[in-house]
Amino acid sequence: MRGFCPLASGSKGNCIYLGSEKTKILIDAGLGSKMTEQKLEEIGVDLSTIQAILISHEHSDHILGLKSLACKRRIPVLANAETAKAIYASLQMCPQFKIFTTGETFVFEDLEIHPFSVQHDAIDPVAFTIKADALKIGVCTDLGFATTLVKNQLKECHYLYLESNHEPSMVHACARPMIYKQRVLGRSGHLSNEACGQLLSELLHPQLRHVHLAHLSQECNSPETALAMVRDKMGEKGKHLPVNIAYQDRVGTFINF
Repeated sequence: MRGFCPLASGSKGNCIYLGSEKTKILIDAGLGSKMTEQKLEEIGVDLSTIQAILISHEHSDHILGLKSLACKRRIPVLANAETAKAIYASLQMCPQFKIFTTGETFVFEDLEIHPFSVQHDAIDPVAFTIKADALKIGVCTDLGFATTLVKNQLKECHYLYLESNHEPSMVHACARPMIYKQRVLGRSGHLSNEACGQLLSELLHPQLRHVHLAHLSQECNSPETALAMVRDKMGEKGKHLPVNIAYQDRVGTFINF
């Protein structure tokens, strides 16, 4: 099925479906095999048709499902070399890796994938732009700061999946330890609602069709808070742009190509 759909987004597990004319992949695999299969069934996709899993970085909420999906189901894993090493060290398993180089575009079937560096507390974390069926999709979460590189890579996307993780005042007010607060708010942590809105305001262009706000903190954010801040930052320029939440506990809005 052609399209793009968040299956789960947040600290309890991340997974996205992307389908083109000829190819079906998952982006990250933070859910178990059974849960992934159930969520794919909700959008009419059979897990047996998934051809690869594209991995952004080695944190558990992005790779937890690899043991079952990559080893038992034998789905190839697309990752850079340092992330592949970290996956092996963390899970004590070695799936069928297809290694890409950060910063270099590669082709998988009919997808043109460009992995680029982001600032996050992982070994070699990346975000992606993916060209499929003449469309450009930007997938960018788990970063504490939107660098010039990030902004340049995400230009001219038709669809964006951007982190809107937290509201800083809610982080400061929460009962979590200071080390957690410093990590989330730091330049290698997670993108705030305001920073997401500012980034999006810089990326707006007439061909941008839809935005998913992703990786929302369940403790230090809410869908209403994120949407209000992002729309405020976009202002009149983004008044008619559809913006939806990628949820942790349910399948998000399916975008048909």
